[in-house]
Amino acid sequence: MRIISFLLIFVFCAMNVFALEIRSSAFENGGYLPAKYTCDSVNVSPSFFWSDIPSKTKSFVLICDDPDAPYGNWTHWVVFNISADTVQLPEGIAKDTTLPLMAKQGMNDFGEVGYGGACPPAGNVHRYFFKLYALNTTLDLDDDANKDDVVEAMKGYIIAEAKIKGLYRR
Repeated sequence: MRIISFLLIFVFCAMNVFALEIRSSAFENGGYLPAKYTCDSVNVSPSFFWSDIPSKTKSFVLICDDPDAPYGNWTHWVVFNISADTVQLPEGIAKDTTLPLMAKQGMNDFGEVGYGGACPPAGNVHRYFFKLYALNTTLDLDDDANKDDVVEAMKGYIIAEAKIKGLYRR
């Protein structure tokens, strides 16, 4: 009986974790990022929209990183405390620490606030994962928070997650 109860709880939790969906009008999941969203052009953030939001969501976190970077996983964007009422981020988010509706942008690995687009060395294709997390809380973090700070603060509060992958090669 305990095993059945455990399995039902596991299935319920798994359904909640994978319900959230994220998409972009800028690129298809698994497709190439247009140069506009990279350091080879105007380097603006792509637009995103999401659906299937769990009812207990209090805020969202969006993190973009490149696991193929020469020196390990490279963080390109950290946005946290996105309002639970928000279902999209427009293209070209300003590089300010505080955004409308209490959202904040943290530090990326370029040492800047906001979005830093794909900028890999010439050669191999790099993967850029844009990961969206639905949280049942908001995060009490300083404006200069980085990915590690955000990941640590959201432990135990993630109720759903989704990701979309973009590719880029120079």
